[in-house]
Amino acid sequence: MSAAALVLVLVHLALAGSARQADEGASTHLFQLLIAGQLPIVAFFAVKWLPRTPGQAAAVLGLQVLLALAACAPVWYFGL
Repeated sequence: MSAAALVLVLVHLALAGSARQADEGASTHLFQLLIAGQLPIVAFFAVKWLPRTPGQAAAVLGLQVLLALAACAPVWYFGL
């Protein structure tokens, strides 16, 4: 979901640019749903797999956090 959010931001930047818009569009709402929707999924994964295989689960969670930050970084930088 984080990777999809990142692709969504990059496509939005490529098509619409970084100019501020008067109203939130569909891409903004999809981004918000993707970022917020992944939180319960990541929490479930952490509760289920961290006790069983802590090393591998921590690597997956780290990758998830990295991708979420990568998706949020352009939004913050360009003030979208």
